[in-house]
Amino acid sequence: MKWPLRWISAIMAAFAAAVLLALPLPESVDLTTKIVTVILIEQPDLVVFDYVTTPAHWPDWHPSSLSVRGATDHPLSVGEQVVEEFRVAGRRGSVVWTVAVRDRPRKWVIVGTIDGKSAGAVSYSLRPVASGTRFEREFVYRSPSLWFAAVNVLFVRARIQQESEEAVARLKKTLETMP
Repeated sequence: MKWPLRWISAIMAAFAAAVLLALPLPESVDLTTKIVTVILIEQPDLVVFDYVTTPAHWPDWHPSSLSVRGATDHPLSVGEQVVEEFRVAGRRGSVVWTVAVRDRPRKWVIVGTIDGKSAGAVSYSLRPVASGTRFEREFVYRSPSLWFAAVNVLFVRARIQQESEEAVARLKKTLETMP
């Protein structure tokens, strides 16, 4: 009689743990990840700023950006939106980006939503240096559940870091070989 009860208890405990891991985390729980990549680009800051804030260029330099639609043909201003189809760490989706900050040519911030839920923020900080521009890209996102937090630590964060490093390297090459 003890054996079936132990199995039932174990199964119920595993089910309860799975439910707890999948539950959305309250906003007060701060499990955020910050991915920062920095590179020096031998172009003036205005050239870099206008290029990176024009969504039509994103698929040219960012490996996660598959396509963009909406206001894509110019550097976006505060309040403007664009929809991006992406593949990040193997996951495909669609995000709506809204410009939250624009201080040309120093700072630009976009905040994203996926299905109406927060999907993080991307910020670009630019600073002129003797050889051109110091470009810093920061991607901040929050883990919506404990399950995602665990998967993020084990797999996702490293892939996003790698994709971000490849992106800024491609950006540098693209901008430095422009006519």
